[in-house]
Order: sequence, then C-alpha cells, then structure tokens
Amino acid sequence: MNQDDPNFPYREQIIAAKRSLRARMPDLKERFAALTRDIEAQVAAIENERAQGISPIPDVRFDELESLSAATIARIKQRGIVVVRGVFDKERIARWNDQLASYITDNHYLEKQQAKRGLDKYFSTLSSSRPQIYGLYWSKPQMEARQSEELAKARRWLNRLWDVNQGNQDGKPVFNPDQECTYADRVRQREPGDASLGLSPHVDGGSIERWIDPGYVKVYGAVFGGDIASYDPFSAAHRTETQEIPSPAVCSMFRTFQAWTALTAQGPGDGTLNVVPIAKSMAWILLRALQDDVAEDDLCGARAGRAMVISAEHHALLMRANCAIPRVEPGDTVWWHPDLIHAVEDKHNGTGYSNVMYIGAAPDCEKNRVFLRKQRDAFEAGRSSPDFVAEDYEVDFADRFLPSDLTPLGRRQMGYDL
Repeated sequence: MNQDDPNFPYREQIIAAKRSLRARMPDLKERFAALTRDIEAQVAAIENERAQGISPIPDVRFDELESLSAATIARIKQRGIVVVRGVFDKERIARWNDQLASYITDNHYLEKQQAKRGLDKYFSTLSSSRPQIYGLYWSKPQMEARQSEELAKARRWLNRLWDVNQGNQDGKPVFNPDQECTYADRVRQREPGDASLGLSPHVDGGSIERWIDPGYVKVYGAVFGGDIASYDPFSAAHRTETQEIPSPAVCSMFRTFQAWTALTAQGPGDGTLNVVPIAKSMAWILLRALQDDVAEDDLCGARAGRAMVISAEHHALLMRANCAIPRVEPGDTVWWHPDLIHAVEDKHNGTGYSNVMYIGAAPDCEKNRVFLRKQRDAFEAGRSSPDFVAEDYEVDFADRFLPSDLTPLGRRQMGYDL
C-alpha cells in the first residue's frame, strides 16, 4: 500500500480491526459458510423469478401502503427495496420536470459549470456536452417534493419497517419514525445515448468504516459474534452512532432508505438503477473480507472516503442477483435500504430523458439534527449541501426556493421548529 492510497492512513487500523474481529469469531469459517448457504438460496430464488419473467423487486401502490399483507411486507424487508407507485400525479410531475429544465436553462447552469470547473476540454471529449447529474439542491420542484404530504406519508410508512426499539439500552427509540429530516440531494437528467454516467455496483454511506468504526461494529454485532441467524438489517440499534469518514462521496446523515422520485418514465435499458435485492447482503460482504484469500490490509477493495466497491473478484455470488428495476412512470418512487448494493446502467439506450429527483428518508435523531444545522446555513445562502462538493451554483440563481417558501411541515423537516 503506497502513501497515495486513500487507505494508507488507516492501514494499521484495518489490520488491527481484522485481527480483532477474527478473534471474536472462532467459528468464522462455519459462520461464513452458513451465511453463504442463506445467500445462495436467495440468489437462486431471484434467478428463478427472473427466468419466469417476474421482477424480484416488490412493487406496491401508494394508496395501499396501510393495507399491505404481512407476506408483502416480509418480501419488501427481505429484498431491501420497494417501488411505491403513484405517489404524485403525472400533471404535478410534468410541471416539476419543466420547472427544473427552466431553472437550469434560465440560470445558465451549463455555462457556469464549465467556467467554474474548467471542463471545456473534458466535455468536448464526450458524445454529449451536457452533464447528467446536476449539482442543484434548492430548486422549487426539489423542495416542494421534499416537504410534500405525499412523501411525508410514504417515509413514515417506510421508517416504520425498522425496529426502532431493538437493542436499546435506555428504552428510548433510536429515531422518531414519524418525523423526517430533509436531506438535500441532487437531480439526474440523463439524455438518450449517454454513456458517461454508469456506476459500477457499490454501497453508499461508508466503506472501510463498517469494519473499523465502533458504531458500525455494534450495528453488525450479530454478524461479528453471537447468533448470525438473528442479524436483522432493519434493526435500528446503533445505526445513529456511526461515524463516517468525511468525503463528498459519503452521506453523513442516517438514512433508512435511499430513494428517488421519477420525473419521466424509465426502466431496463434506460440508463437507470440496478440493484442486488438482498437486504442481508452486507453481512456476507463483511465476512467475505475476513477470509484467508484477502490480504491483511485489504477489505475486498474498499477505499476510505469512497462508496464501497462490489467486485466480481470478491463478490461474484452476489452479482448473480444483480437486476434492473422494473419500468416506472412519472410520479413513482423507488426506495432501497442503505446497505443495498446498487448500480447505474452504463448507457442510456432508451428514447426519452431518464430524469429523477434524489429524495431519501432520513428520520429525526440527534445524528441527523447535527447535519440539519449545517444544512440550514447552506440552504439560506444557496450553497451546495454540506455533504457534496462546494460548487455553490445556486447562490445567485433566480427563482430559488427560499426559507419563506417553507410550509410548517417543511420548516420542521429542515430543523427550524424541532
């Protein structure tokens, strides 16, 4: 490992953590073998569904959330992902999509981006001169969606899939599932033919931290010791205690679900989301890095300050279950567990734009309130969200969403009235 490697400052911690974790698990080989059998069975089930033309990804209607069967809920929790359809009506979505396009054009985003980044030469080498992910956080469509009653209802329901009491020492819930904290993320406008946005399979929210951070080690306590069969990806215990390595590639809020809202129709082949729909896959990833064929200072390629890489070299079993999301319509939403492996198709082979607003679920807890305080300052000044590169395009943008535009619900979600 050389000094340019992002893991270099953590090399000794990685080695010490692997030795400590192995010492806690004298049955490591048996533990990993048992977990592998469980994962193999889930992979086989997903492969069988695909062979029959069945999407492995659960799909429900927004207006049916409160009446779903126990079997459907169990399937959502097993797969760690769900498409919730019809959250917004198509007329509202069409208006937001048009408003975003005008916001970008009227404020000369593309010209400002090229000038700020000096990317003229870079963009000239691409098939398109347009970016696909826009560093925008405070447009009216984004903020209106974030403070909408529809997403508030959806996120309350999704947050309640988590066990907020399991493993607590003080008897208090880990987070409040009924109160959301706004997490400002970006937008995607991917044009047909684009081949610049593909993302290989990965997991967000931290990489090497999952083995070396005391909070994460407690989150995965059942994996690293005790009864591995009792590991529950939806246990909230210790999830808000984790400490991520600061980076523009790492979310520093606790999210129960990552998500986006579809602004246009999109599906397989349209340059959109792929996932490995196995909620327990992180447990297997963690133990995989402790096997004898992985170097002592290596965690299957995980790098500090970056998304966790998932590779064919180390995770071929899981990659057999990689699949595209089903086709979604404008106003549908897609939600996935923060530990879920996901990717973005290398090329958009469709005929229309593939547009989304990234809006996940981040419930009220002290960890998220700390972030809200930093985010509010950025919001009021029109700067980039604190978790991302400080490009600050919107500081002087016309028609930016302002604090005076917040509804009472929006104010609470931004932390003004908590």
